[in-house]
Amino acid sequence: MKTIAITLGDAAGIGPEIIAAAWEQLQAIPDCKPIIYGHPEILRRAAKLRNAPTNIECLSCCSDDVLSVPPGVIDARAGRSAYQAVCRSIDDAKAGVVDAIVTAPIHKAALHQAGYLYPGHTEIFAEQCGADNFAMMLYLGGNGIPIQRETPDAGNLALEIASPYGLAVVHVTLHTAMRTIFEQITVESVLAKIRLAAGFMRRIMGQDASRLPQIGVCSLNPHAGEEGLFGDEEIRIIQPAIQKALAEGLQVAGPKPADTIMLDAREGRYDAVVAMFHDQGHIALKLLGMYRAVNITLGLPIIRTSVAHGTAFDKAWQGIASPGSLIEAVRVAVRLTKTSSGPSAVPNAG
Repeated sequence: MKTIAITLGDAAGIGPEIIAAAWEQLQAIPDCKPIIYGHPEILRRAAKLRNAPTNIECLSCCSDDVLSVPPGVIDARAGRSAYQAVCRSIDDAKAGVVDAIVTAPIHKAALHQAGYLYPGHTEIFAEQCGADNFAMMLYLGGNGIPIQRETPDAGNLALEIASPYGLAVVHVTLHTAMRTIFEQITVESVLAKIRLAAGFMRRIMGQDASRLPQIGVCSLNPHAGEEGLFGDEEIRIIQPAIQKALAEGLQVAGPKPADTIMLDAREGRYDAVVAMFHDQGHIALKLLGMYRAVNITLGLPIIRTSVAHGTAFDKAWQGIASPGSLIEAVRVAVRLTKTSSGPSAVPNAG
């Protein structure tokens, strides 16, 4: 049985209620023992809202001042409690108390108001774990499962990832202003993300896979730079990184135009795509499967997955937020524990 820590996220957002709404399905995941990190009273309120069990196991790891935070607002108390829950879960994962961590969404502005000047979860985990080479990845599971578009106007339209191993998108740059990404995209940074993407997909595919992961690399400029007419980053940076990866024996193609590469990936030509910046990867993958996409931090000594959405203050505490991404994040976390030895001890719950 794998013990999965699930952090409550920002108390003013949808994190508490999607955890409550998902609880019975989380309990049914094979080999999964979930335990919540946050304030037990916040979770009880969410459970009442979503008609879920009110005795859900929750480890108390933040102060009572979070109980006065109103729904849907940026509040330093919520940012502080979210940070405390994340740090406690990381400590427990490093100590071998839990096998993996799944995080509900935090609000970056609330985090900053509380004095924690991180761009997001990914950077907190990297610092706490002492990781220098890390990346955010979005992942859609495979196995030929149709990906339903869970929006009111989508009808019965479903998309499907052709690869049985799913589809991953790794980002070279992450939570940063667009004007700063050019200085962060280097041969070394692109190559590092290619390696992380290939390593993750090898883990997902298993040692018995009949082939190596196929990695597609996005261009930065329109039309892949059009031979330097629209920018030369493809020639100076991205192509040399790809050549180095090929020399290492990795299966890599690109740089490919960003407006078509995800079509090829959906049809199974690539198992993973390396995107140059946040929205280049996020928009495409979320269109394919917003409510089944999972956020995974690569390069850590512990397993961390997360939902692929934010705090959704406009929906918070109305009983309408979808728990789909959270459920999938827990499933993927359990799956990743199967490829590494992990602990099974459970902390005392409050």
